[in-house]
Amino acid sequence: MRTPRLSELPPGAATWLEVDVKRQCLIQWQGIRPLAEWPVSTALAGVGQQEGSGRTPLGWHYIRAAIGEGLPAGTVFRGRRPTGECFTPELAAAHPRRDWILTRILWLCGLEPGHNRGGKVDSQRRFIYLHGTPPDQPMGVPRSHGCIRLRDEALLELFSLALPGTPVWLHD
Repeated sequence: MRTPRLSELPPGAATWLEVDVKRQCLIQWQGIRPLAEWPVSTALAGVGQQEGSGRTPLGWHYIRAAIGEGLPAGTVFRGRRPTGECFTPELAAAHPRRDWILTRILWLCGLEPGHNRGGKVDSQRRFIYLHGTPPDQPMGVPRSHGCIRLRDEALLELFSLALPGTPVWLHD
């Protein structure tokens, strides 16, 4: 793990998150000190900003909203709302084409106009999240449709640490 350069640090942020797409990991930082690291799964299509690309956007973001507090692990979301379902292998078999968004949602908003904010590159309007995924989905391998997937245990821990407003840097 490398220490970020000063130019890469968010101004005045105590806690911030780094998503290293190349290494397929998410790191929680306190200033320049790494505190925790979790494996993730970013987009199968690679990185990119464009709406409809199915790619993971790069650059500085912040957590706009934290959704799902108090719900059980495995809660299924559609349109950022719980469906009332809890993920099971039987539910997955009944809906084989569903892109599962489980447990919690940390919704990202871009901070760089023209790069990941506004127009056809707006991460928030692209519905880019950190979210849970079924336990049979691999971590450390790009497989998502643009979002950043985490295991439920990692997501629940992160959800308590990364409040709305927390800066998030996505890079390759």
